[in-house]
Amino acid sequence: MIEKHKQWHKKLSFALLGYCTIVRISTGATPYMLVYGIEAVIPAEVEIPLLRIIQETKLDDAKWVKNRYEQLALIDGKRMNAVFYGQLYRNRMSRAFNKRVKPRQFTPGQLVLKKIFPYQDEAKGKFSPYWQGPYMVHRVLTGGALILAEMDGEVWPKPINSDAVKRYYV
Repeated sequence: MIEKHKQWHKKLSFALLGYCTIVRISTGATPYMLVYGIEAVIPAEVEIPLLRIIQETKLDDAKWVKNRYEQLALIDGKRMNAVFYGQLYRNRMSRAFNKRVKPRQFTPGQLVLKKIFPYQDEAKGKFSPYWQGPYMVHRVLTGGALILAEMDGEVWPKPINSDAVKRYYV
């Protein structure tokens, strides 16, 4: 192999081959198999004849075409299995994440502080406050959204995510 780091482009094809031929946990398949429907043949298998290479080369045209049609018919099933594995993987990750999440419940009339985001006009430098308020919760919407009201009773027209507010203790 190449010893110098300046010739990284010569190693890139090996890295790409390794990336495309390793089975992913999330899908249960290799990216190459999901795209082309068959497993990749690495260059070492071409030089050293293995059983699957010998079997593929000995087929006549009719058998090869029939075999190829069968493989193409199985691609959809393999892709559906990959989608299934992806959904299971996402469910496992969300369960692991949600174990540590503490849901916050807000009720109408409760006092809260609203977070000041960096892109807002109120964020004016390093020593500016991170929270503004207090505001009163006017209405609680589904999905964790809140309609806030000023202390004088003026209701905000836009809802705000409950992640951007925290309870205000007098």
